[in-house]
Amino acid sequence: MQEQLSLACESCGRGLADDSFALSVTSDAGERRAYECGCGAVTISVVRE
Repeated sequence: MQEQLSLACESCGRGLADDSFALSVTSDAGERRAYECGCGAVTISVVRE
């Protein structure tokens, strides 16, 4: 299992940081976070605790 994952744009591969964070939604399945890249693409991540 990987201990460190990096968040990257699904479209251009550019790394995404907290300043590109746009929205989060929490449900029983975990938290979804949306990040907007400078290229205009939106990447969704899932956080499970």
